[in-house]
Amino acid sequence: MTDKDKAKPEDATVSPAEAYVVKDPEAMARNIARMLEELGKAASAWVEPRERGEISDTMSEPMADMVKTFSKVGEYWLSDPKRAIEAQTSLLSGYFDLWSKSMHKLAGDQADTPAAPPPRPADKRFADPEWETNPFFDLLKNTYLVTSQWANKLVTDSQGLDAHTRHKAEFYVKQITSALSPANFLITNPELYKETVASNGENLVRGMHMLAEDIEAGHGELKLRQSDLSKFKVGENIAMTPGKVIAQDDICQIIQYAPATDKVLKRPLMIVPPWINKFYILDLNPQKSFIRWAVEQGHTVFVISWVNPDRRHAKKDWEAYAREGIGFALDTIETVTGEKKVNAIGYCVGGTLLAATLALHAQEKDRRIASVTFFTTQTDFTHAGDLKVFADEAQIGSIEAAMEKNGYLDGSKMATAFNMLRASDLIWPFVVNNYLKGKDPMPFDLLYWNSDATRMPAANHSYYLRNCYLENNLSHDRMQLAGHTLHLKDIKIPAYNLAAREDHIAPARSAYIGGRMLGGPVTYVMAGSGHIAGVVNPPAAGKYQFWSDGPADGDFDKWVDGAKETPGSWWPHWHAWVSDLAGSKVPVREPGGGRLEPIEDAPGSYVQVKV
Repeated sequence: MTDKDKAKPEDATVSPAEAYVVKDPEAMARNIARMLEELGKAASAWVEPRERGEISDTMSEPMADMVKTFSKVGEYWLSDPKRAIEAQTSLLSGYFDLWSKSMHKLAGDQADTPAAPPPRPADKRFADPEWETNPFFDLLKNTYLVTSQWANKLVTDSQGLDAHTRHKAEFYVKQITSALSPANFLITNPELYKETVASNGENLVRGMHMLAEDIEAGHGELKLRQSDLSKFKVGENIAMTPGKVIAQDDICQIIQYAPATDKVLKRPLMIVPPWINKFYILDLNPQKSFIRWAVEQGHTVFVISWVNPDRRHAKKDWEAYAREGIGFALDTIETVTGEKKVNAIGYCVGGTLLAATLALHAQEKDRRIASVTFFTTQTDFTHAGDLKVFADEAQIGSIEAAMEKNGYLDGSKMATAFNMLRASDLIWPFVVNNYLKGKDPMPFDLLYWNSDATRMPAANHSYYLRNCYLENNLSHDRMQLAGHTLHLKDIKIPAYNLAAREDHIAPARSAYIGGRMLGGPVTYVMAGSGHIAGVVNPPAAGKYQFWSDGPADGDFDKWVDGAKETPGSWWPHWHAWVSDLAGSKVPVREPGGGRLEPIEDAPGSYVQVKV
């Protein structure tokens, strides 16, 4: 054996610490200088619109609200010295247990010792093996988990807080703990640290360049990219179902989709999507498209595509959206098909508007909507989830003041609020991937849609926040629309009420309670997954499940306990329900029906307008 051969085993043994050692200090120094240059560009992109007066930051208001909320929690713990000492002792005890465990691990003792609470199941933040095997990162991670758990417990154990203050405190603690995770920082994340060393800081140069680009794209605000936006184009590889825009007014276009069967069901299907984001969530691609699937089942499908509003639409309120949106669609459908009855679907806030419109129609003796389907829709906002954190008089007043300037709420504000509901999934992983790892996000149609934000007209959005989230007027028979006081019990048509078990925006319990306030027969169904994936779940995917046929009487928990679980998509279940109401088959109807001249191809021009 030669000396060279003898050296091979020794050279092949690399110490784990080697991954943390900079191999090329000169290259690292050059890249740090380049990173700082890119960071300077990002800072300039942020500062310049503010210097020109184009942006006025309002961060002081939410920060003040956070401090005010936490001060009420602090009052409870500090008002009693014994209670304060117990809280401090609890935290210090957790830290001592962690230290003891770490010392045992360093000594090679695997005996049972007090352990930190484990990360949540499949927590991707701590997927790197060194969070477990490296004593430093293991201690860091568990210290973070103990502290987060302790902070949450301070809020949950606080007495004397009103429900809204407690809810805000829980939400703010969740935001802070998500932001302060050691996985979000270069020095405290082993994967990031090793990647930076291996590339001599190239990842940080790319990341700061992307940060500058994203602030420029947001015109001085960070427009966090969650998907590779260059890979999608509406009308080409997204929102592709064939159809025509057959009518339009100031606030919407009406799309009729081309038939895909030899005959169609007699009663047309009208879809009222939310105007927060765009309708093509129901037409992402041919495999996921609910619209295409419904057409293939024999429905004549009409969809409202809402305008992306600007200053001209500032005064468009809920009555305008009911009359010029839903009413206009009903008039158009009757003109094209000759049918005086439709089956209607409302999704999220589109469903809330549809419910209010149905209550109005009941008083006006307008019976053109013969059945209604609600997709993850709230009509009672008692249990409306974390979005209620933003709905108190002070915060709504602040939003109204901001809308006064331009006549609308910028879509990025709502996008940020929705992302904050799941910050650990929708904000911080992308911050780490984009700006610290310097990697472009993967193309994902759902996240492309999520980033394609829409504005909200001032009058419309103010009415929605006050009447639904703040005062809960619709479910308490106090909502005023077109000179009428609305009553949900007046809605006596058959209803299919779809909720999603993990919905953070329209919680399943909330949808269930609201559905019980309707005056007609209600079929409640709960899909697996959340607000989007629970709805956009085509049968061919074979994913998730749904629950149905729970006991008709009783509360939500009783319904869940008694419901039947069925694997897969709820779409066929819904079709069986609605097809019984849709009548016999009739000859197919082409877009426009020979009565209206199509304006343009689907998905139309309104949906193409960017913020």
